[in-house]
Amino acid sequence: MSKHPMIKTTALAAVALLLTTLVAACGESATTETRSGPEELPAGVDREDLATAVFAAGCFWCVEEAFDPVPGVVKTTSGFIGGQLADPTYKEVVAGDTGHTEAVEVLYDPEKSSYDELLTVFWRNVDPTDAGGQFCDRGSQYRSGIFYTNDPQKAQATASKKALQQDPDAPSPIVTEITEAGPFYMAEQYHQNYYQKNPVRYNFYKTACGRADRLEALWGPK
Repeated sequence: MSKHPMIKTTALAAVALLLTTLVAACGESATTETRSGPEELPAGVDREDLATAVFAAGCFWCVEEAFDPVPGVVKTTSGFIGGQLADPTYKEVVAGDTGHTEAVEVLYDPEKSSYDELLTVFWRNVDPTDAGGQFCDRGSQYRSGIFYTNDPQKAQATASKKALQQDPDAPSPIVTEITEAGPFYMAEQYHQNYYQKNPVRYNFYKTACGRADRLEALWGPK
């Protein structure tokens, strides 16, 4: 037995508090940094040549990481969609009262990657059976969803969901919503590319949240 039980107990309590703080919710450590306008695209890229897709799959930090490596994806932006309040802050959304969900806007070159390919990436990075949030992040602000921007996207998203519902090897029941995209509001700059700017904290959050383990259980090895 430790000769200093009080010190040991205090140390364990401090570790527990740190874990609780880090894993409580995606973005819980956000600062009061103000938001900026749309970020610039890479040099030589014309926005008119790009298409837009919007997906919600829980923590937007993780969704950015999932889509950034996809061929043809030029930019991902973390933000909010689907609520009643115009231009909400992160703190307002995470409180769960605005109706928004954390989402990521994906700008991509349709000549290099199709919307169907993006849908495949989406499904493999979401728990489509969870209507109460995603992984350790709970509440409607973390619900999964596909937000279509035109009729072809709606048709493709609907078809992809139906195909999974008919696949005996896919997770079920699939409760992910398919909704017409409304205004997309960019989140605070602090959240953009978080997984790249804060890799240690991000990887701890993602691992402790159980995201990778749950996705492997649902979809098999990556």
